[in-house]
Amino acid sequence: KHGAGPVVPEKAVRFSFTIMSVSVLADEMHEEVTIFTEPKPNSELSCKPLCLTFVDESDHETLTAILWPIVAERNAMKESRLILPIGGLSRSFRFHFIGTGYDEKMVREMEGLEASGSTYICTLCDSGRSEASQNMVLHSVTRNHEENLERYEIWRTNPL
Repeated sequence: KHGAGPVVPEKAVRFSFTIMSVSVLADEMHEEVTIFTEPKPNSELSCKPLCLTFVDESDHETLTAILWPIVAERNAMKESRLILPIGGLSRSFRFHFIGTGYDEKMVREMEGLEASGSTYICTLCDSGRSEASQNMVLHSVTRNHEENLERYEIWRTNPL
């Protein structure tokens, strides 16, 4: 929105999720055991977008109409259990959702900070404006959850 560079739509909304880890809690165990972890998920391989659209971020009605069914499904999944037969026995699984993509503008507004005018527009892959204007569909998530938490802390504490 600010500065020079190629024109990029007001807001590109990409709503997707990736299985980041699978953990098991055995009956006799007190702690979960992680049996799978996606170290650096790549969207082209493991993260298919559920929704990709260009919208004006101030058009809340359109955003709500597009994302509400997806958010409702996500909330329903959080309250449900997946039951799979494994080795002849039914096993119950729960879904845990963790936000890995933090919107810099939102973080700064929540923390009472002004927007920084960052040259990056993607909070997951550090894509710049010129790259994003050429490729709005395929992207690579280049940071894991811990790295995103570190980035979030930088945004939260650094007003410049």
